[in-house]
Amino acid sequence: MRGGISRRSVIGAMPIALVAGQPARAATRLRLGMLHTLSPAPFYLAQARGMFAAHGVDVSFVFFEAAQPIAAAAVAGDIDVGVTALTGGFFSLAGRGSLKVIGGGLHEQGGFNLTAIVVSNAAWQAGLTDIGKLGGHSFGITQYGSSFHYMLGRLAERGGFDIKTMQLRPLQQIGNMVAAVRSGQVDATMAIASQAKPLLDSGDVHIIGWVGDYVPYQITALFAPSATIETKEAALHGFCDAYRQGVADYRAAFFAKGAAAAVTDAAIADIRKYVFGSDPDGRQKILDGLGWYDDGAALDVDDVRAQLAWFEAQGMVKGDVDATAIIDTRFLPTR
Repeated sequence: MRGGISRRSVIGAMPIALVAGQPARAATRLRLGMLHTLSPAPFYLAQARGMFAAHGVDVSFVFFEAAQPIAAAAVAGDIDVGVTALTGGFFSLAGRGSLKVIGGGLHEQGGFNLTAIVVSNAAWQAGLTDIGKLGGHSFGITQYGSSFHYMLGRLAERGGFDIKTMQLRPLQQIGNMVAAVRSGQVDATMAIASQAKPLLDSGDVHIIGWVGDYVPYQITALFAPSATIETKEAALHGFCDAYRQGVADYRAAFFAKGAAAAVTDAAIADIRKYVFGSDPDGRQKILDGLGWYDDGAALDVDDVRAQLAWFEAQGMVKGDVDATAIIDTRFLPTR
């Protein structure tokens, strides 16, 4: 562990599959940093189905508890590629030339419930029943400058409340955020649907809105250290091609009209190898928590620019960061 990187675990790559008609080649090892949640589901599919191996890359998953440490791990050389939310810390590191955004991930959008704004029962009973009333309340986030901080800032713009009147509680881990609102230690927080819906069903919280209905944006993105791009460009292209296949399978299983039940069931089984495991409610949690991925894992470049501008305006990114210089569109399409 370097530089106090957050606790993490590694899941090894699947056995290397040979491409028919071609001699065996040594695969290039790539370590992918990400949160151990449902959100990177297309990567789980690509791994479980041997897509990375077929493209000549030996991928291992390195799991983290929050987004910002993933960027720090990439700069430190502890991972070769990462997928997570873009944060103030990420943009600061990218502005120094250390990191580049290379593809899209989850995308918040209206009518597609991904991230819920949840409030405690006590706060609900006291009148916190819509986002316009969040001002003056306590709110759980992982860290200052995190994606949750960004989402709350944008919700303040849409909801007409002043974020400066709120008590932001940095709780470091997503699990801590959920536990804090459930126990009433904070008035509100955010949770992905697979976490929020069971809490709602059990009567532990109330949902007062969905982020995508207010703030459509590129919630996660694929990025790589400049060193990976310079020294492993061919392997990174193979990685991205496999990722696109994983996204295609994900969309076919969950978003295609009339998707065959067998196709959906097979995708759920492959995803469960990495999240929810033997949890008897795992299947429903996957169906409840599906997030939107654009076709081809396309990146919303304009929104990445908008996020950078917000973090700069809040003083969370120092200096003048050139958005064009931190985005590399050679590997995946743009939206």
